[in-house]
Amino acid sequence: MDQTSIERKYNEAKDQLAEIGVDTDQALKQLQSYKLSIHCWQGDDVRGFEQSSSELTGSGLQVTGNYPGRARNVQELRQDLEEALALIPGQHRINLHSIYGEFNGRVERNEYEPVHFRGWLEWAKAHNLGLDFNATCFAHPKAAGGLTLSHPKKEIRKFWTNHVKACRKIAAFFGRELKSYSIHNLWIPDGLKDWPANRWSYRHWLFESLEEIFETEFSQTQLKDSLESKLFGLGTEAYVVGSHEFYLTYALKKGKIVCLDLGHFHPTESIADKISAIMTGGGEVLLHFSRGLRWDSDHVVLLNDEIETLCEEIVAVPDQEKIHLALDYFDASLNRVGAWVLGARAVERGLLRALLLPGKQLEEAELQGDNLSKLYWRQFVRDLPFGAVWDYYCLTMDTPLESQWLSKIKEYEKAVLSRRG
Repeated sequence: MDQTSIERKYNEAKDQLAEIGVDTDQALKQLQSYKLSIHCWQGDDVRGFEQSSSELTGSGLQVTGNYPGRARNVQELRQDLEEALALIPGQHRINLHSIYGEFNGRVERNEYEPVHFRGWLEWAKAHNLGLDFNATCFAHPKAAGGLTLSHPKKEIRKFWTNHVKACRKIAAFFGRELKSYSIHNLWIPDGLKDWPANRWSYRHWLFESLEEIFETEFSQTQLKDSLESKLFGLGTEAYVVGSHEFYLTYALKKGKIVCLDLGHFHPTESIADKISAIMTGGGEVLLHFSRGLRWDSDHVVLLNDEIETLCEEIVAVPDQEKIHLALDYFDASLNRVGAWVLGARAVERGLLRALLLPGKQLEEAELQGDNLSKLYWRQFVRDLPFGAVWDYYCLTMDTPLESQWLSKIKEYEKAVLSRRG
């Protein structure tokens, strides 16, 4: 489809939506303001670049599949990220796990320094990207028992406490150098496979570890801390120490961000409902977009009812500075670069759908107790030409249309990914 056809179809859609009070130009302007933090670990199956093996066994994580083309080093990973970013409309961020540093030999995790990530910093500067960061409290001999910051042994807790401290310094370094705060997110796999003798002790040890970690304060212009909970994991079916309730109360008390991962709750729970519940009380939220499927929490994001409902809540937040968006999934059964693009574009399309809803009609109908009209308007917009607005946005962002990006991925796979051993 040529540019003239795209613009003509957009203008037709714009007129149709204007008839029900929707300003498509304003919607696209707001859409452009949302920045997704693209997770690096999809590109290499959460292996990282430590010299030692980073097996995920016993960590609560498991990557399945063996699709060819996995990034084997930092250069290939950055190359793949650049390809993905070229196919995702808008300006976004990159999310790093700490095991993706350039270590030039074996460096223990409690000894990580900003120098090990200077290559990422220079790359981010060259591509005008912000950087977020994550401590890696898994895939390590000292996490083999499934416990880290809540481990009964003080020396094990101390090791992981020092690791997280080092990671917070690195995140602050990114924020300071890039003049864009870095979010440091903390997730730990801690839990037990079967019923614990005592739940209290593990959470007390985790609390003590967090208190030590957060003794050092950084400027909010450099670093923001978030805490990510989980309902259960592989090997932690009976008990997870860092539950939603634990981190929610801690984060609100300490002024930290609450991280909500879509795959970390019971399938019948509405993550969309949690946003306003947390933020009306002054909380700040980080959303990890994923897709839970049975016992796996990390499938590639697709545009579905859950994503659409969640996006409606996102665009309704009065203080957009206090809600942050990131991808978090890993799947080795498909083209990894395509997985980034598919998931990111699904989230952006969900946001656009939310922005194109006739909010005035919906609110008036609800206030008048006219539930039929409220549901009518939701169904009515389904028939309006959403795709024409999305294609126009892709055109203005100099990225392929929805019908074009898959062929670009296939070309990249043939030219680059298929040649990797």
